[in-house]
Amino acid sequence: MKKIILLSAISIISLVTLAQSEKYVGAMKKNIALLDSSFAKPDNFIGLANTFERIGTSEKTQWLPFYYATYCRVNYAFMQKDPSGNDEIAAKATTLINTADSLQPNNSEISCLKSMIASVQMMVNPQQRFMQYGANSQKEMQKAMEQDPTNPRPYMLKGQSLKYTPEQFGGGCKTALPQLQIAMEKFATFKPASDIYPSWGKPYTEGMVKECK
Repeated sequence: MKKIILLSAISIISLVTLAQSEKYVGAMKKNIALLDSSFAKPDNFIGLANTFERIGTSEKTQWLPFYYATYCRVNYAFMQKDPSGNDEIAAKATTLINTADSLQPNNSEISCLKSMIASVQMMVNPQQRFMQYGANSQKEMQKAMEQDPTNPRPYMLKGQSLKYTPEQFGGGCKTALPQLQIAMEKFATFKPASDIYPSWGKPYTEGMVKECK
């Protein structure tokens, strides 16, 4: 009888856990599906960021909600015509990505977003901030490459950075294109760990490659 009761209890716990997991994945998929359309309406990124953060706060042990909350805020900052508010956005994004990092250390995708946050901070005043934040961005890109050599996104970010760096400082399409081509090669074989893991960047990289050819 005790064994029957124990097995019944285990079955109930397993069913509850499965239901919670399915609810979490469903919520994540629903909101991830809204990311691409938000580039046409940047203000939507803030609402999505708040939703992802609420999911993360509810789940507590999942790093991806905090990752996507960061991704939303970073892209919102990139799309602002006036970068004077970027420091405030970057501060919130840093808090979120640090939470993700505490749950999933040594992760290439997280390092990519840390690189992007540094770029957001640099945009406030590129001439004055390049030495500090440009270096931080490059450091995180390199770390991302080392953490997962199959990840195309750090190469995409490096190519993007070079593309928009003046030629007199070693940038431009000539130096960007090799990095972007490496990214495209890696996109061709990269497989996310699941349907809700990061998979963004390929169409954008394709566009930069076309512009540079």
